[in-house]
Amino acid sequence: MGRHYSGDIDGKFWVAVQPSDAADRFGCPGMTPSYLEYYFDEDNIQEVRDEIKNIENAIDVDKLNGFFDDAGWYSQEDLEKAKITHDELTEYADLCLGKKILKCLEENGDCSFTAEC
Repeated sequence: MGRHYSGDIDGKFWVAVQPSDAADRFGCPGMTPSYLEYYFDEDNIQEVRDEIKNIENAIDVDKLNGFFDDAGWYSQEDLEKAKITHDELTEYADLCLGKKILKCLEENGDCSFTAEC
């Protein structure tokens, strides 16, 4: 059973890789108790872009894109064979989330969603 987020963007957090509060790093802390509520607006666009750039500078995006283009499901052995660390995997998962947030902001001017804890 996975944790989901829904609202202006929808998706599923990566199991055992990505925490429910992953979107906090893009400049807007979630609100608790059992769900994290996120609301981004045009004032957050630069911060989201900056954090996406930070992630892209920290990992080999081409290697990870190539791995996930070829792999649907993957195992720890697959990751080890591709020399992808848990930290890289976490960063990549957050990069995917950040890109969804940015796209939503650029298309709509704001982006809100609820994330399961």
